[in-house]
Amino acid sequence: MRERRFCALLRLGLRGRQIAEKQPVIKRNPRPMSHCSNKRIALIAPLPHNTSSHAMSCFSRQRMTATSALLAAPLFLLLAGCRPGGQIETLRLAHGLDASHPVHVAMEDMARRVGEASGGAMRVEIYPGGQLGSERECVELLQIGALDLTKTSAGSLEGFHRPFEAFSLPYLFRDEAHRWAVLEGPVGRRLLEGPAAARLRGLCYYDAGSRSFYTRNAPIHVPADLAGLKIRTQESRTAIRMVQALGGSATPIAWGELYTALQQGIVDGAENNPPSFQLSRHYEVCRHYSLDEHTAIPDVLLVSARRWERLDERERTILSRAAAESAMFQRELWARATQEAMAALEAAGVSIVRPDQAAFRERVAPLYDELVASPATAALVAEIRAVAATP
Repeated sequence: MRERRFCALLRLGLRGRQIAEKQPVIKRNPRPMSHCSNKRIALIAPLPHNTSSHAMSCFSRQRMTATSALLAAPLFLLLAGCRPGGQIETLRLAHGLDASHPVHVAMEDMARRVGEASGGAMRVEIYPGGQLGSERECVELLQIGALDLTKTSAGSLEGFHRPFEAFSLPYLFRDEAHRWAVLEGPVGRRLLEGPAAARLRGLCYYDAGSRSFYTRNAPIHVPADLAGLKIRTQESRTAIRMVQALGGSATPIAWGELYTALQQGIVDGAENNPPSFQLSRHYEVCRHYSLDEHTAIPDVLLVSARRWERLDERERTILSRAAAESAMFQRELWARATQEAMAALEAAGVSIVRPDQAAFRERVAPLYDELVASPATAALVAEIRAVAATP
């Protein structure tokens, strides 16, 4: 995996030496860069707030991995943004999902739409399966302009733009209709534009369904069954605290490394939606799936602010429209994929448990007082809860 990732990074050509020479964090909005700017740039890699020491070590290890990869590839990707007249504008998109995943299929649809709408003047190249790194590493590559587009969970984004942590709160949405009314309304649109200070811009939300626990040795019927279990979580302070509140031991691990971690017993289980559980083949190790549906965290398609600034108005319109249309297509794919995944899991002999969600809701209720401590987050949660579901 590391060798393949290194080769892919070499193909992209990252200017690692320049990155290393600059200070590591800046929090102000960047000034627009010219198409052929040779200014030195900085890696922004803020960690989620108030993480545990174990989670911090995981974050630090992944940051070192990303930085090492950057330093090992001192080439010329930023110069690839220069466009002499008549050349094709190529946008590079990387993510960690399997090529058969509904999100990847939707991205292929977006790439097709971009090519058609631009008359071939724009092209989207997609690198699936974690070829260029974990979700966090890909977001960091967007920040420095070394990658153009990526998909990440809103849960992972809270370390870059804190308001996204609201989406990781358990049982935030009343139902699916309420969730989409929030995401497609003013609240969702405002959050997509929010991470500009981190050199990121959201284009659309992809459906990621509801997340539930799956385990190796025993099913989860009640929160007490999680006591002492090491459960893989996203790199999200909110997800970490939720698992801890339910009695488990939260362990952030990159998605691409999770199968091995489960197989070797490094963790006892994880939590995700049915298509991801099935397509990742984690069910080969984890034979129990408990549908507590504790969160419904959307995926977010991000574009690098650096690349966005180099696109002209027509190109921005083409990309935005293609992303929005691919999101609608992905929702259709997702509904079908969820049904197919559940059927495949049952056929594979996985034990499907449908626990009483009331016990889980009660156990995590105190998290709202703890995690919604800031007035801004509290106001956002109240705004989300006040949204009326569209008929």
